[in-house]
Amino acid sequence: MPKKEPNKATPQVPVYWIEASDSVSRHFQFQPDGRLSMKVVDDSRSILHRIVDSFLNKFFPTGYPYSVNEGYLKYTQFRALQHFSSAALSVLSTQSLLFAAGLRPTPAQATAVSWVLKDGMQHVGKLICSNLGARMDSEPKRWRIIADVLYDLGTGLEVLSPLCPHLFLQVAGLGNFAKGMAVVAARATRLPIYSSFAKEGNLSDLFAKGEAISTLFNVVGMGAGIQLASTICSSMQGKMIVGPLLSIVHVYSVIEEMRAAPVNTLNPQRTAMVVADFVKTGKISSPADLRYCENLIFPGRLVEDAGNVKVGRALHEVFTPSKLHEVKDMFPEEKFLLNCGNKWSDMVLEQNASGEDALRGWLVAAYAASMKKYSHESSNIVLQDAYLKMNSIFDSFLSELQAKGWHTDRFLDGTGKWHCATMLNYFSTPLSFKIVRTSFCLRVIDCWLGSSNCKSKSLTKLLLVQHQFMIQLFT
Repeated sequence: MPKKEPNKATPQVPVYWIEASDSVSRHFQFQPDGRLSMKVVDDSRSILHRIVDSFLNKFFPTGYPYSVNEGYLKYTQFRALQHFSSAALSVLSTQSLLFAAGLRPTPAQATAVSWVLKDGMQHVGKLICSNLGARMDSEPKRWRIIADVLYDLGTGLEVLSPLCPHLFLQVAGLGNFAKGMAVVAARATRLPIYSSFAKEGNLSDLFAKGEAISTLFNVVGMGAGIQLASTICSSMQGKMIVGPLLSIVHVYSVIEEMRAAPVNTLNPQRTAMVVADFVKTGKISSPADLRYCENLIFPGRLVEDAGNVKVGRALHEVFTPSKLHEVKDMFPEEKFLLNCGNKWSDMVLEQNASGEDALRGWLVAAYAASMKKYSHESSNIVLQDAYLKMNSIFDSFLSELQAKGWHTDRFLDGTGKWHCATMLNYFSTPLSFKIVRTSFCLRVIDCWLGSSNCKSKSLTKLLLVQHQFMIQLFT
């Protein structure tokens, strides 16, 4: 019998595949030891295209442009220009400061010292700006512009310091104080701006790439500043010409940068604009639709089509006791109160009111203002009709609003105060009891003042009566 030949090992077929992305084909293959190897099979991209792709990978979020909201490219372009002009201007101001102090530094030395001077005033700025956080949350765009104006103001004082060397400490101190406040305000508003562009939970990636662009153009701007300081701006006359030009470019860039950001939180201005568009056209605007319509410098303007609503005033400034009881009876389940006047409507919110509650109140005010033009009914009847109309459309309105990308869980009025924290406590006590209790307190004060020898007895009595009356009535 013929001998059986030993079985030969079946050769393993290599596992490989080819991935094509745009004009690049890559060959992937598993090696016998389990490692994955990759080599480019075909790359028909031009050199310029390769450089652009490399730049996008390093300085833009992964998946750009599909991973960010509309307007990010324009925001980034002006952000780069802003940092370039700011860094160049910083070098010139630092050189001027050292000239005023009696030194004659080289441009490179001025660049190194600028970091020390900037970091030294941040602590003072933090203390000054610590109570402005709520306003920055409500209007991050406005405060970002204010921050850059403050920065340029401080830099301008530094540039001018050689003109008055005997006032060096005062001028330099005031300039660095303004710059310290600017740094804190700019940092505080950075996260809300970045959040408006985040689209796929990629806030960290977006933040990291944005800071990379800032660093790159800061370095480029400092290089340009060194060149200017060595040539055109080596004299005071040169700085007086170039400095204002760089400042104009800087402020213009940050304004355009902020206009491109589609902030999607509800504050008084954006809420009024959304409600006005809905009442007029029946359509809801997205954050991207409204970004170029916002007033970044004076955001407190009243919007007529939204009912001319003012929000943020304290309860006792808006309502008398009788009016307060009447309005609360009209909207017993709501977390807002409306007082419609001839020129505007005041809205007061409870401490736990959300963006949805603010929207409900704004819609009532807008519908009431529209109905008043064609109705001769009393204001209370008009408010009730407006409230019924708001309730009939609010669910669909809210669903579409959230689908457009608006965040309705919070309402940022910019004050950080609880204007109506004790409103429910007030109504849990009978009004008659409050009046009796208040009258008793006033009689006690009167007896106490009658036995005192205070020269300003009448004034003191008036102040105490007013203070005690407000405490008893609104707590």
